[in-house]
Amino acid sequence: MNLNVVESQLLVGELMLKLAEVDTNAKVIIAPAFVNLPIVDVAVENSSLVVAAQNMHHEEKGAYTGEVSADMLSSLGIDHVIIGHSERRAYFNEDDVILKAKVDKALTYDMNIIFCVGEQLEDRKEAKHFDVIKNQIEEALFHLEAYAYNFITIAYEPVWAIGTGETASPEQAQEMHAFIRSLFAKKYSESVADDISILYGGSVKPANAKELFSNPDVDGGLVGGAALNADDFVAIIKAI
Repeated sequence: MNLNVVESQLLVGELMLKLAEVDTNAKVIIAPAFVNLPIVDVAVENSSLVVAAQNMHHEEKGAYTGEVSADMLSSLGIDHVIIGHSERRAYFNEDDVILKAKVDKALTYDMNIIFCVGEQLEDRKEAKHFDVIKNQIEEALFHLEAYAYNFITIAYEPVWAIGTGETASPEQAQEMHAFIRSLFAKKYSESVADDISILYGGSVKPANAKELFSNPDVDGGLVGGAALNADDFVAIIKAI
């Protein structure tokens, strides 16, 4: 919940100018607040930037005041959405049942999904972090056919490293990303596991991005606060 319409336009304008000077094959997705989506989407029309929604409701329509449906997003031309962000899980009580329904609804609209998973600090301290991630993925995603993963990217966010300044070490990130990839290999195939992108999210910043992204199973980042500064965000993009 950052930036009004004017602030979003200024940031996106600055980002496009700086990215025009960068030679990168990275897919860059930005996810402004709902009220800024139409204007930002128009602003990036002639650029390589892709616009995503931060969330969506799992029902088609109805008495869900304040919510936004997949149909509404699709009608704006938005075809990327973040589902299961740790803040949605923690503050809005989104559980695996709700997230499974959101995934299914998004896929009916051929939307590209960034599906977030992550453990709390106590889970890691109690050595439950692998079980937590396994359950989150199995409960919300493993009912899908293999072809659905053409539309799905996984984002691993250790909750204890979000907005805290703490970051999982490159070794911790790689260990969990490799574990996540192994889950898809066992459930589907090595091909599905190899093809799926797994992003790291948890206080990614210019100072640690290159080391994190150098891991073989870390395919990119889900960037929070650093994306509100064009220079920092571009530095992170360059590190991929």
